[in-house]
Amino acid sequence: MQRCHRKIVLGMLAFLSSTAVFAGPGIDGVLDSSRARSADPEFLPPDVAFHLTGSPDGPDRIRLAWEIHPGYYLYKSRLKVATAAPQTVLGALSTPRGEFKTDDYFGRQEVYHSGFEGTVAVSRPGGAAIQIPLKVTYQGCAEAGLCYPPITKTLNLNLPAGGDANGFVSEQDKLAGLIRAGNLGLVLATFFGLGLLLAFTPCVLPMVPILSGIIAGQGRQVTTRRAFALSLTYVLGMAVTYTAAGMAFAAAGQQAQAVFQKPWIVILFAGLFVLLALSMFGLFTLQMPAAIQTRLAAASNRQSAGTFGGVAIMGGLSALIVTTCVAPPLVATLAVIGQSGALARGGAALFAMSLGMGAPLLVVGASAGKLLPRAGAWMDTVKQLFGVLMLGVAAWMLARIVPERFSLLLWAVPAFAATLILWRGMMRTPIARWVSRAAAVAAGLYGIALVAGTVLGGTDPLAPVGLRRGPVSTLNFKTIKSLDDLNREVSEAARAGQPVMLDFYADWCVSCKEMEHDTFTDPQVEQALSKTRLLRADVTANDEQDQALLHHFEIFGPPTIAFYSRNGGERRNFRVVGFMEPAQFAAITRQAQE
Repeated sequence: MQRCHRKIVLGMLAFLSSTAVFAGPGIDGVLDSSRARSADPEFLPPDVAFHLTGSPDGPDRIRLAWEIHPGYYLYKSRLKVATAAPQTVLGALSTPRGEFKTDDYFGRQEVYHSGFEGTVAVSRPGGAAIQIPLKVTYQGCAEAGLCYPPITKTLNLNLPAGGDANGFVSEQDKLAGLIRAGNLGLVLATFFGLGLLLAFTPCVLPMVPILSGIIAGQGRQVTTRRAFALSLTYVLGMAVTYTAAGMAFAAAGQQAQAVFQKPWIVILFAGLFVLLALSMFGLFTLQMPAAIQTRLAAASNRQSAGTFGGVAIMGGLSALIVTTCVAPPLVATLAVIGQSGALARGGAALFAMSLGMGAPLLVVGASAGKLLPRAGAWMDTVKQLFGVLMLGVAAWMLARIVPERFSLLLWAVPAFAATLILWRGMMRTPIARWVSRAAAVAAGLYGIALVAGTVLGGTDPLAPVGLRRGPVSTLNFKTIKSLDDLNREVSEAARAGQPVMLDFYADWCVSCKEMEHDTFTDPQVEQALSKTRLLRADVTANDEQDQALLHHFEIFGPPTIAFYSRNGGERRNFRVVGFMEPAQFAAITRQAQE
């Protein structure tokens, strides 16, 4: 550690000893030592050790080049670009793969020891020529034992007329631009509204049975005020955790979505929901030894009683495990945090979006006190049915990591549990009793169909024996695994004058399944992609090669779709993140291939 401190101090001395400023306007007070001499002649001034130049690369791209003096290196994770140009959105900085080095101060890092180039896509409305002030930040060290502080340099670059005449900018890039430079009040209102829309997606809906089960655990003592207070605690626990985790992962440059889809984590938390369901069924005494049962029952009863700390924890777990969708608002906030370091604005947007996702849950909580009666033995049946919903959440989670055909057996468990509970349900009137038993028969038949579907090779829980007929996609994707595979396929397509579409997919990604079944089967989408080379990066395993692909594209997880032009260059501003309806996707596909 003493050596690390010495390196930083020496770097500060070398940096602050500079006597000149960077050539050119708009430097924001950052010192330049390119024409000065360091106080320590052993080390070069920073602009000599790391010389940066930039130039336009066509109307919608900027090329940056670093010359690195022998004996020095730059950190890839410290490279950042930003601009204050109005209505201009930058894509992620694309750079080649570096070398890995174990650094005394920062740990294992990807670094560059020799000169390299990077490109930045630029999205701007209209096709007129424009001057862009590009602020570039980078940081490096000398092998001899000195680390320079971060260097920020502003390049004023003139982009020629042309570019995307239609001024297309992807949704996530528009939102990223709003976070960077928009009015903070508008940012918060926009992301709250986007969170409200996300609340009705398949990834967030499982929160409803979780919260409802917690409130149902109140039994006959629930009141509207207490139900709302528990719901608010749950939503705040979810929002705080979601925001903190998003900021941490964005700052660290990791794929947060994939981290929480590791099989052992999914199994662990699916087991938690099973235990919560069993506590609502009152079955601990049938499955646990007395000593363990006493402790688990006490913990479960405290949770069922709605302790605010336990509810907040459940909200936090839901944020990490249940909400696995990657959507443009999330990508925009994580990109802004990761690329510009704007933790405060990005975190505020994440928190507003989380509150938007939780707003419908507050309605559920507030109404639960009125919808759930406070007296009657049949409340035990209601509580047990919420236990069935907990089993459904566990099945939904585990279905991501088991073979598709066996996922039907997972869904059969809550179906048969519902059959037993509804058949034995304590209803207050004969009519309600007959309705309950009819529902029990329906649930039992559905469970039998799920088992039969498993035997017959079915995979769809909504049509376990193949009764539901839907369109079948004719698109043929070629799977790639590495950056070398991708570069080879894109090069071959460019030689043939063929555009390319790359689809990032994972088995545990709910929105990926939606794209597969709803969007890629649409005739107009198939027609738009008829002459396109289709590639798929299956990142289910999230191994080293998968992470390298995700890191190369600076994306946070699937579903993400990238388009390449006929000359082999990625059209960064046409990236699609999250589920998209067929008509809109077909339109974007046609534009990306023009």
